[in-house]
Amino acid sequence: MKHTIDAQGKKIGRVASAAAAVLMGKDSPAFAKNKVSGSHVEIINTAKADVGAHKKDAKVYVTYTGHRGGLNKETLGHLIDRKGAGEAFRRAVYRMLPDNKLRDLRMKNLTIKE
Repeated sequence: MKHTIDAQGKKIGRVASAAAAVLMGKDSPAFAKNKVSGSHVEIINTAKADVGAHKKDAKVYVTYTGHRGGLNKETLGHLIDRKGAGEAFRRAVYRMLPDNKLRDLRMKNLTIKE
């Protein structure tokens, strides 16, 4: 089953939580937490999403390489400039899914279009 979510004028978190729920199969009567649902999610119009100026400066993505001095910080605004708004949605959905072996399989069912 394919679901399309229009992100125009909506907040990133609201769209991401709806997409994560569908990817987990929570909307299906045959929900099983140990199975990957057959649902595919397409998020469109990510460039037209409602992202405030304060959020672009305040939201910071932190990653660590594992090496000494390898703590990297990047703001949401810089991420959108560098990789586009779709990457912000991808990261939001990725972090809303449970951290287990099924996460990568569920992310394959996600399509994001600018």
